[in-house]
Amino acid sequence: MNPYILSPLLFGLGLGTTITFASSHWLLAWMGLEMNTLAIIPLMAQHHHPRAVEATTKYFLTQATGAAMLLFASTSNAWLSGQWDIQQMSHPLPITLVTLALALKVGLAPLHSWLPEVLQGLDLTTGLILSTWQKLAPFALLLQIQPANSTLLVALGLASTLVGGWGGLNQTQLRKILAYSSIAHLGWMVLVMQFSPSLTVLALLTYLIMTFTTFLVFKLNNSTNINTLATSWAKAPVLTSLTPLVLLSLGGLPPLTGFMPKWLILQELTKQDLAATATLAALTALLSLYFYLRLSYAMALTMSPNNTAGTTPWRLSSLQATMPLTISTTATLFLLPLTPAAVALLMT
Repeated sequence: MNPYILSPLLFGLGLGTTITFASSHWLLAWMGLEMNTLAIIPLMAQHHHPRAVEATTKYFLTQATGAAMLLFASTSNAWLSGQWDIQQMSHPLPITLVTLALALKVGLAPLHSWLPEVLQGLDLTTGLILSTWQKLAPFALLLQIQPANSTLLVALGLASTLVGGWGGLNQTQLRKILAYSSIAHLGWMVLVMQFSPSLTVLALLTYLIMTFTTFLVFKLNNSTNINTLATSWAKAPVLTSLTPLVLLSLGGLPPLTGFMPKWLILQELTKQDLAATATLAALTALLSLYFYLRLSYAMALTMSPNNTAGTTPWRLSSLQATMPLTISTTATLFLLPLTPAAVALLMT
């Protein structure tokens, strides 16, 4: 894409999120979300491929529905209570509507079905923006309203962890697997949001780091399905040996970074006398772990097939900058020892 076109679009993405972050009025927050949506749509459709156009259309329709619900809920709140302030929502009906609208915007189950289809139609770079940056603004609003209906949040969280684990089991396309992974991680964040918002922020930060690393690895290998992972040994052997650890960190295995938020969330849920919820969430994490192990197996423990269609590709040097991948991989693997510092920060 032409840099003169790309720069305003990226600026619009950043500005939309910043406006939503900084706003205390519902109309300003809504405007920031709309700017976000409108800025990413040309990025999604830039390849003029039927799949990309279809994904863009689906994304536009779901985001427009979420924005309309949000506007209706905030107007209803102003009508019922005379308040446009985000933190002054008191009536249960607008709060529930706003929560569902934001759940649709980020892709929480059962409002998730657009996310795997949209992500599958995009290239990995735009998919990375959609999976990371586009989650920030809706989460900022969810954290501000602090929905009083904790049952709804716990139900959304459990449904998301279950759907995120179950849906990814039979997938062979990496982008769909990452979409279901995203749904599962968002479910963990929403589960604990009512009880410890700072823990949700910690889980979101670790999710952003791990997802950033995974997308960059797949982009470096130019992989979009499981079969192409088997040829990655020829391209980047050191990275291929580290990638299973990155995937297991996404799955939440100790002693990797991904274990930290899951451990603290389960601890917090147990403190809130939600032992059954914590047990169910931990069991759904095993479903997610299965498809991460599947990817690890395909990448590190299998040889590429020797038929004509599966021959090893040319070992051309990649043009992708490796410094961001180096930093994010290190963070994905080695941040667990900082858990006491993170807990101390959460307590303050």
